[in-house]
Amino acid sequence: MNIPLIAPSRRLRRTPFSPGVEAAGVRAFTVYNHMLLPAAFRSLQEDYHHLKSAVQLWDVACERQVEVRGPDAGRLMQMLTPRDLRAMTPGQCYYVPMVDETGGMLNDPVAVKLADDRYWISIADSDLLYWVKGIVWGLRLDVLVDEPDVHPLAVQGPRADDVMAAVFGDGVRDIRFFRFGWFAFQGRWLVVARSGYSRQGGFEIYVDGADIGMDLWRALMEAGAPHDIRAGCPNLIERIEGGLLSYGNDMTRENTPHECGLGKFCNTMTAIGCVGRDALLRVAREGPTRQIRALAIDGAPVPPCHEPWALSDAKGQRVGQVTSATWSPDFATNVAIGMVRMTHWEPGTELMLHTPEGPRAAQVQAGFFHEQAA
Repeated sequence: MNIPLIAPSRRLRRTPFSPGVEAAGVRAFTVYNHMLLPAAFRSLQEDYHHLKSAVQLWDVACERQVEVRGPDAGRLMQMLTPRDLRAMTPGQCYYVPMVDETGGMLNDPVAVKLADDRYWISIADSDLLYWVKGIVWGLRLDVLVDEPDVHPLAVQGPRADDVMAAVFGDGVRDIRFFRFGWFAFQGRWLVVARSGYSRQGGFEIYVDGADIGMDLWRALMEAGAPHDIRAGCPNLIERIEGGLLSYGNDMTRENTPHECGLGKFCNTMTAIGCVGRDALLRVAREGPTRQIRALAIDGAPVPPCHEPWALSDAKGQRVGQVTSATWSPDFATNVAIGMVRMTHWEPGTELMLHTPEGPRAAQVQAGFFHEQAA
């Protein structure tokens, strides 16, 4: 299958790290928040094995920041999410499902609390900025909302600590999961968080200012040379094994956080002020009628899953859909993420998956594959 090229324009922004990505031999891009996001370097499987064994440098500047700053910043943040943020302190990162007035998912970002009156919302692929600015304007909140000149760069993989310590000092080793610290590079203080879109461990560096982007890229590449560092990107196989959901693929505004398996990040009863709270109260009490599940798919490697594939039961009735699927070398099966009705989501349930190449048997799993290997 020949994939058409992406035509560049001012609407499709490069990143401060694009020269480094191109020099590293990127083979494919996707578009994410109107920016280029690398999608492949050597091959999907080779990049996958390397991520699990060494360390990679990812250009994830497409994870745009929505900055919320001012006296009403805390109030605004609570309006956006059913997660109770009252216990959040400066230095913490929270995974925060964000919903509209119907309880539908608008985004699943990481919120970074810089101060009591200042947050960064590190967004997935949707124009959340406009929703936030609309709420501020409509309610005349005393808060400024904009997109700062901040460009995330991720270091992911089991050797990430050694690479980061070589550039920022051994203090980075002490950062706890979903916490951050301030570390200097070329006289500029940067937020460094222990987080990232993989299950292999690592960090995200919030590069404040595009002008130092390539200097930091080169410094990390040089420090990582003894650890077999390579340019990389979020890996489809690894993320499906790990149950890392992709907004716009595995969940959309049609889904509530509870349907997406994100109920543990919701405190609907106590998140007073969340605009979608009333709509979510019923599903929080009664539970969802469909939910994200991990599935194994029989047979040879499946083709790319560009559109949802229907799941049916033994009677041929549709009971869900698969939105992400691929072959896993480590588990020697096709792994998938799907939305399944409650009548058919018990582990071990046999379903039929309808792929472009014909039907395949599929089985609902007890958990995502990285949990089975733990």
